[in-house]
Amino acid sequence: MTETPFRWRQIVIPAFGPSLLFGISNGAILPVIALSAIALGASHAMSGVIAALIGFGSLMCNIPAAVITSRFGERRSLMGAAVVGACALAICIQAHHPAVLALGVFLMGMATSVFYLARQAFLMEAVPLSMRARAFSTLGGTQRMGMFIGPFAAAGLMHFIGLNGAYLVAIVALLGAGALSFVLPELQPRAEDSAVAQPRPRMATIAAEHKRVFLTLGLGCMLIAAMRASRQVAIPLWADAIGLSPTTTALIFGCVSSIDMLVFYPAGKIMDQYGRLWVALPCALTLAVSLLAIPLTATMIPFVLVCLLMGLGNGIGSGIVMTLGADGAPANARHEFLGIWRLITDTGTSAGPFILSGITALLSLGAGIAVIGTFGLGAACIFWRALPHTHAVKDA
Repeated sequence: MTETPFRWRQIVIPAFGPSLLFGISNGAILPVIALSAIALGASHAMSGVIAALIGFGSLMCNIPAAVITSRFGERRSLMGAAVVGACALAICIQAHHPAVLALGVFLMGMATSVFYLARQAFLMEAVPLSMRARAFSTLGGTQRMGMFIGPFAAAGLMHFIGLNGAYLVAIVALLGAGALSFVLPELQPRAEDSAVAQPRPRMATIAAEHKRVFLTLGLGCMLIAAMRASRQVAIPLWADAIGLSPTTTALIFGCVSSIDMLVFYPAGKIMDQYGRLWVALPCALTLAVSLLAIPLTATMIPFVLVCLLMGLGNGIGSGIVMTLGADGAPANARHEFLGIWRLITDTGTSAGPFILSGITALLSLGAGIAVIGTFGLGAACIFWRALPHTHAVKDA
């Protein structure tokens, strides 16, 4: 791996700190983007489209993000993404028309794509293979913590200055993430990197050479991403359908998020000691069972229990998508591979809620949630066939 022994303390603050702060930023703005659009005169339908642009911007920028990170390195890419994100949110604050707000949100999505890819690439190279899953699970966990803290931090400032308070909290968090990224340690070249110091292959070449990985594990992770995104829509919609108040729904979300954050490190340790399958499979099956069970609940207590099970399933899968992507990435084209990998998984994130909405419009909400639940069964089958059934991941 590297010439000097690995120590967690060398990277824990500069690597995981920016992830926490970036999560706070996203958590602060995501609940208020649609409200900002409405305040500027957009319709409810248009405000939903504008809010979705952060995901669309991330999806569209995955391949360019790979090129940027490959050319400028992880450290400078992280700092640049933080600065661009802060500028994008400044545009949102100054917006006097929905179109200007949409531009700022889209740019924030692009910055998010670069940030996420660069931080994944950094950890993949900085952490030994035997600790990789724990590193990515912790990365996912700190992101979840930030997303949990963000809305509360934003609410405090919004009480005094309105919606712009959320964007100001997010800007401060982004600038903090950029400052912490500045002190990231410089990575020493790997031995295998020196051995394969050749011109980087094109994206099309990477896609062709690794199509089996993309069509198996990539598809499985895309299904996981679709379920994760859809549950954010399914929970409030079903809560409303069975007559729960918005306050109760918010409390349920908080409980689910708490469980989600409690299990990320044990999940990473299991992946490192026993193999990726023994987290990927329970994650997929637990999400599937909980989604399939939601339409069977008609009162609050069963619904809450199912949602808590869903939080557990999502939590034990913390970092699984990043870990599997890092495992499959070739030594001479890590950034390019991760760009394609993130394009696939972000497609699932974007498509999941649309599939849920479409089936709900055609059939019913219960049918839509159940169909999304079957994605987990498909992902479980893929993981069972494609992942090794061995234990303990060791350094090369």
